[in-house]
Amino acid sequence: MTLNIIAVLMPVALAIIMFGLGLSLTIDDFKRIFQHPKSILIGASTQLIVLPILGFLVAKGMLSDQPELAVGLIILAMCPGGPTSNLLTHLGNGDTALCISLTAISSIVKTFTIPVMVNLAIELYLGESNSLQLEIFPSIAKIFAITLVPASIGMFVRTRSAAFAQSAEKPVKLLSALFLVLIIVGAILKEKDSIGTYFAAAGLSALVLNLSGMAVGYLLPQLFNLSAKQRFTISIETSIQNGTLAITIATLMLHNNTMAIPAAVYSIIMFITAGIFISLLKKQETKA
Repeated sequence: MTLNIIAVLMPVALAIIMFGLGLSLTIDDFKRIFQHPKSILIGASTQLIVLPILGFLVAKGMLSDQPELAVGLIILAMCPGGPTSNLLTHLGNGDTALCISLTAISSIVKTFTIPVMVNLAIELYLGESNSLQLEIFPSIAKIFAITLVPASIGMFVRTRSAAFAQSAEKPVKLLSALFLVLIIVGAILKEKDSIGTYFAAAGLSALVLNLSGMAVGYLLPQLFNLSAKQRFTISIETSIQNGTLAITIATLMLHNNTMAIPAAVYSIIMFITAGIFISLLKKQETKA
């Protein structure tokens, strides 16, 4: 797969993924912020505050000698939750409405915070004199164009025809998954000579970030007496990231393929850990 093909695929994949998210969104999802503020506030905090902090801590503790991979891991931690979390929440009998609301909130807020925090990570690991930077306002405009615009179009389509939106949701999600696989394979193939080294270097840190996000997302809501469904939902929303956006930022906006490796590795790991998590919860429900 050539670089040109990947450069075309990633924005298209992101647009399809976010369009699919928009098909599942309604105005009620935003009203829910005010109707159920506690679960929304706790879930948003784990995604918007706790996970980025974990990203910086894991990068500092495990990738300080691999600065480009450290920045790549932080880029991933700064990205919003992926629409895939909605599907996994549904499969795990979680609170799908809460998950959709949290994905929508994180997608909006992180459009504006990603460029600032990614530049901070670059300064920390590559030095202030490094020319590799995201221009704040152009970057916000690009992220807005490839995430929020397609999502808004999806919402508009749903308001015009809810029946069409519901029938299109499943094929769009399948197409999104296919594009994600192609992008991950492409990112790995571009770095095939060093991929073993990168997996050895970034694999454990990606796993630690994923599991720590999953654990905090499940245990923190327990302190506030949220239901088991809400705890599961927040855990999935915190640990499932929009890897396609992270790879797009690394390769197309920063033009650094190495920084895309943590996102590619994480995107594989998160499905495995989420599958195990859902399976364990279902076994526990069966016993109960």
